Amino acid sequence: MAWHLFFQATLLIAALSLLSRVLGLGREMAIAHQFGATVATDAYLVALTIPSLLFIVFAQALATVVVPVFTEYKSRGETREAWRVALNVANLLVVVLVAVTAAGILAAPVLVRLIAPGFEPAAAELAVVLTRIMFPLLVFSGLATLFNGFLNANNVFGIPAFSGTVNNLVIIAGALTLGSLYGIHGLAYGTVLGMAAAGLIQVPSLYRAGFRFRPGFDWRHPGVRKVFGLMLPITAGIAISQLYVLIDRVLASFLAEGSIAALNFGNRLIQLPVSLFVLALSTAVFPTLTTWAAEGKRLEVRETLERGLRMVVLTTVPAAAGLIVLRQPVVQLLFERGAFDERATAMTAAALLFYAVGLAGLAANILLTRGFYAFQDTRTPVKLLVVNVALNLALSLALMGPLQHGGLALGSSLAALVNTVLLVRYLERLLPGFWQPTAWLRFGGGVLVASGLMALAVQAADTALAGLVPPGSAGLALRVTGAVTVGVVVYVVAALLLRLEEIGTLLRAFGRLGGRFLSNITRRGR
Repeated sequence: MAWHLFFQATLLIAALSLLSRVLGLGREMAIAHQFGATVATDAYLVALTIPSLLFIVFAQALATVVVPVFTEYKSRGETREAWRVALNVANLLVVVLVAVTAAGILAAPVLVRLIAPGFEPAAAELAVVLTRIMFPLLVFSGLATLFNGFLNANNVFGIPAFSGTVNNLVIIAGALTLGSLYGIHGLAYGTVLGMAAAGLIQVPSLYRAGFRFRPGFDWRHPGVRKVFGLMLPITAGIAISQLYVLIDRVLASFLAEGSIAALNFGNRLIQLPVSLFVLALSTAVFPTLTTWAAEGKRLEVRETLERGLRMVVLTTVPAAAGLIVLRQPVVQLLFERGAFDERATAMTAAALLFYAVGLAGLAANILLTRGFYAFQDTRTPVKLLVVNVALNLALSLALMGPLQHGGLALGSSLAALVNTVLLVRYLERLLPGFWQPTAWLRFGGGVLVASGLMALAVQAADTALAGLVPPGSAGLALRVTGAVTVGVVVYVVAALLLRLEEIGTLLRAFGRLGGRFLSNITRRGR
């Protein structure tokens, strides 16, 4: 799969992810408007944390290993066996997740005490009730993610990316309707319905790709045994990686009211640039990386990962700089209305500032980890994460005193950057020649210079527009949009002048996509 095809798939996923993320912001805006940064929001997020973490640990681990195993069977021409593996894995997943859900509902009081030991009794009781309502989303989210993996393994990217849009639409509707009628409990029910819809929307495409449901499963199938053998270290790795979330939740429960909510809203904003390009790129290249790795084409894998990492740095460093400069007006524009007051804005802006410090590392780690998984090396990322989580905990404890919840965000960011360094070092052992210091020094220096110029331009534009635009949401939208537009233009021009090759690749990819879009419109007009 050539790079222009990677970019076509990447831009398709990115476009659908943009829609999903815009609606995701709409979801957070609806929640912020209805409930603000309050005890109810904190309780909802703690309740959502528990099933979400279990989903990430079990379902995402399976989805990650299913792609290379499925692709391995297909590359040998054994498509029917590949689908047998998929069916057995899906059925086993349902059984496991239903059992875990039942246990989680019963153990909700204990789980809430573990996640939020600093909660007052009323907040803890509310979190227990919400946990019991939302635990069934574990089953639906697990299936939705697994379906996503099956479709991506068959180079079907559109519907899986669109499923996030469906999920967000249902949750927004739940927040505005059920949330108005039944308060935070209604939002919890809407969250479960949203994840169920995200799974169901993928079923027709899955059927067309070749999946056929039948009850039962075969433990002895070699493909199933391989999937679960590979899954164990990934499960451990993901569980360890999610300790970041647990650390934030546990420590923030001892801080001021709304700290958990502020961290959540800030993290949602920082995930936007990651989802728009990095996850899209990683999703698009992963099936091909696994195929090349299975065929022993290490040079192709190395070059693809290297170019992918350059694209990640090229897009996330300026995004981080822009978010740092515009953190206050961005949070005001998106969230400051209804129950979300100036105090909540200040707390969320502080979280956004410190999360942005580690944005490039957070994004790079997604792609670098896929490099290990393509070779079915699931152990190395786990070993590195153990060190990293310990570092994150130490940094969070050290920084939460002077910086409060901002210290927790900064601790996560610094730990993510250290993890990037470790992943690159160990990937160099797997793919010799991957790390070329001289080339990266030139490229990274160019990106930093271009991003610095962009940040200065954004700051100047924001200051000028703040005195020109009218007050209110419309004026704030003009201010943010104008500053972002200036920043993008300055960054692109600076990158071109500094001869950063990747900016040309990116611009050509957008140009081809725009040309095809206009061509399609012209043909339809005829």
